[in-house]
Amino acid sequence: MTAINEHQERRDSIVAATLNHVPFDGWTIKALAAGVAHAGYTPDMALRAFPGGMTEVADHFADWSDRRMLDALEEIDLDSMRIRDRIHACVRVRLEINAPHREAIRRLLSFLSLPGNAPLAGRLAWRSCSHMWYAAGDRATDWNYYSKRGLLVSVYSSTILYWLADNPDDNGDFSETWAFLERRIDDVLKVFSVPRRLQDKMSGLPSPFRFFRAVRTG
Repeated sequence: MTAINEHQERRDSIVAATLNHVPFDGWTIKALAAGVAHAGYTPDMALRAFPGGMTEVADHFADWSDRRMLDALEEIDLDSMRIRDRIHACVRVRLEINAPHREAIRRLLSFLSLPGNAPLAGRLAWRSCSHMWYAAGDRATDWNYYSKRGLLVSVYSSTILYWLADNPDDNGDFSETWAFLERRIDDVLKVFSVPRRLQDKMSGLPSPFRFFRAVRTG
């Protein structure tokens, strides 16, 4: 095992242990110190593993969650699904793997809502949604790359908030959240259908407009 992998596994274990203390101590150094001790390391490991403090812990938690999401998605036949169902599966899996840590995520969102952490919050959401689109098979490099991820950030963020307020049903499933997610995806698909309809209408316009369309899409 390489030193990089050892360092990552060490950080993974500390984050996993820290999550058990966040509901009581918040997203704080106190929770990190307790997590380090819980994971079996000496106190100085908190600084050695996360010199950037709790913002770095938040970054690593998001990365750890993304990696676990991608591992779980490999067990799902995404290729046989429609794009909308692939995205639904990605968001659902991302939330399900962290279901045991809902209260810690609630406290994390409070931490990320602090003014100084707004750029970090946006970067983490964008990165997760980019992973989801790649897992769903998207390889766009034009403006669609940004529009798809921007819209999914909105879907993903609102679904997290709904999920945190939802209560599991008798089977332990968040069925109301998944229905909400389905509705949000429907809203996004309506946005994507607008340019398509405009292009269809422009195809029947006089030749100057067809020329303009060719320039815009060529």
